[in-house]
Amino acid sequence: MLGQLLLAASRSGVVRRSVSGFPLTKKVVKRFVAGEGVQEASAAIERLRDAGLAVTVDHLGEETLDARAAEATADAYLTFLRTVAPLNLGDRGEVSVKLSAVGQRLDESMALEHAREICAAAAANGSSVTLDMEDHTTVDSTLSILRKLREDYPSTGVAIQAYLFRSEQDCRDLASEGSRVRLVKGAYREPASVAHQDKTDVDKAYVRCLRILMAGKGYPMVATHDDRMIAITELLADRFGRSIGDHEFQMLYGIRTDRQEALAGAGHTVRVYVPYGDDWYGYFMRRLAERPANVAFFLRALGGK
Repeated sequence: MLGQLLLAASRSGVVRRSVSGFPLTKKVVKRFVAGEGVQEASAAIERLRDAGLAVTVDHLGEETLDARAAEATADAYLTFLRTVAPLNLGDRGEVSVKLSAVGQRLDESMALEHAREICAAAAANGSSVTLDMEDHTTVDSTLSILRKLREDYPSTGVAIQAYLFRSEQDCRDLASEGSRVRLVKGAYREPASVAHQDKTDVDKAYVRCLRILMAGKGYPMVATHDDRMIAITELLADRFGRSIGDHEFQMLYGIRTDRQEALAGAGHTVRVYVPYGDDWYGYFMRRLAERPANVAFFLRALGGK
């Protein structure tokens, strides 16, 4: 119930203004967001690199119906990629892109062209792009854009949300050679007609999707903080003859950093999802909705404890 309320709040302009205006909020947000500017994000990435971790960087921003705002988001990615080029991160320093932030709702061809520009800049750094997945109404469009991008940038990846009923078939379609799929549970408020609502059902769906990806020929990117899912991933890797280098774990910036470093120390590729930018509200609220421990942390911080 709490999670559903927080997901609803993530879409509320009234709650956004209230939360964003609270003096202590931004201090708490620093746990989950690397900073508002490129230099702050770059410094966070260097710290993660030095700890043996890979990154995928998200310039925060969501749905826009303004062509200039979409162009500004694309330009922010291009600026970021130029800024971090001297770090020589290669494939350990990719970016994640929400197509809605580069004009997907306004004009799909506009979003495609902006995504192409970002893919080209990432490729110049020896890196790649993963398309974030948003609510269920965007899935077909996102997968269509993915197919077009992969014609020129075959390493382009995509996130698949296990709680959607359709996702097992999407995983089957994507579990091919060269394909990169980030498997997540799902962080949007979806109707019961298209998505599992019960946590146990979501977990079971995640394992079914994970099995499909691990049995396939692509590169699974297992996005989880759940020790059970990590253990299941390792069992499936053994069952399907996978080695440490042909899949990876992904975790969010500021969450379970000890586990991130432990997995990396054991030889796994661990990629940290690093968000930055001033449009942090929607992302922050979804992180609270995902884990009750995050809410407790937020409340303790607001109480000065």
